[in-house]
Amino acid sequence: MLLTLGGVFVPAQEERPWWYTMEQGKLFFRQGDYGSALLSFEDARRQRYDRYAGMERDFINFLSMPEVRPIGDSLTTLESYVRERNHAGVEDVLRELFYRVSREQLRDSALVALEELGKFKDYPEAEYWIGETYRVEGELGLALGQYQKALALNARLEDPNFELDLLYKVADIYRTRQEFKQMEETLLTIVEGSNVRGEPWDPLWSGNMGSSGRFARDSMARILENSGPVRFLVMYRYNNGPVERAHRLLGLYYYASNRYNRATEHLMFAFLIQNSVLIEETQRSHYDYVFESLDTLLDTLERRDDLARFIERVEYYRCAYYLGSVLYGIGRAASARELWTFLSGRERIGAWQSRALAQLQRPLVDSSQDMRGLY
Repeated sequence: MLLTLGGVFVPAQEERPWWYTMEQGKLFFRQGDYGSALLSFEDARRQRYDRYAGMERDFINFLSMPEVRPIGDSLTTLESYVRERNHAGVEDVLRELFYRVSREQLRDSALVALEELGKFKDYPEAEYWIGETYRVEGELGLALGQYQKALALNARLEDPNFELDLLYKVADIYRTRQEFKQMEETLLTIVEGSNVRGEPWDPLWSGNMGSSGRFARDSMARILENSGPVRFLVMYRYNNGPVERAHRLLGLYYYASNRYNRATEHLMFAFLIQNSVLIEETQRSHYDYVFESLDTLLDTLERRDDLARFIERVEYYRCAYYLGSVLYGIGRAASARELWTFLSGRERIGAWQSRALAQLQRPLVDSSQDMRGLY
């Protein structure tokens, strides 16, 4: 009997592969059946382990055969031997290896192939989904352990960029539990770190650009502080959406802990990324658009539902308000007033308009953003 999942035929229940069990678990999760979801994710983890442990055992047994041992370590020679002698089970093992690992990575070595095969037993995506199930059921400690287990297996992730999502999940749990030092360290890992391929998530911030990166950031800060946010956005673009939230949370955290210089840098990056996205989206629909002011930019975009949702998701007005507050805190009152003036003229943004008006009348370092506002 054959069943379908997403248009793909799969065997009946007793023969279902691990990936089918995983997708079934996700379906249960979306339906709110978390007990069944957890069982499915745990089954998927076990099924995958059993499958690759069996392959590993079969390959070891093959390499241990008296007639095979003299062949040596050459994977190419062993592959030819397998085809000639019709070792169907070992052919399946090699087929799976070559599907998941390039021949270059295997270096024509049976020992390297065996090592890579052993890695397939781990299933970081299943660890993540088990953690997600714990999280929605309020078991934050168990969820954190699962996320960290998945992060420890980051080299096995099918999507290397998924590591960034895992780090945000870890940071969110620390934020909820008010473990702010650990939250800070996790968010700094995002803006300063790299994926498993060695590619920095935030090349302009991380040390990968060396002194030129530091010089660029200092130049950006000088323009923002001395010439104001509009001039700053005329001169710079940085569309790196995946790290925006890390900079925003770090900026708010440093502001709440009275570290205004560090807060300025991170809120500057968050605000720059947010506006780079908005400006580029405007240019896609208005080919002759040239950024001149925040008011004209937002007047155009707030009529688009997708960008209105983006503005809400990235806490655009909150970020702008506290960027103004932190600029005031480091003595850059003119640039702060430019941001508050922009916010004071925006209708339908609620408290951020009234707070900006209050700042224009009687500016101060607003202490209402405290640690409680981070969770």
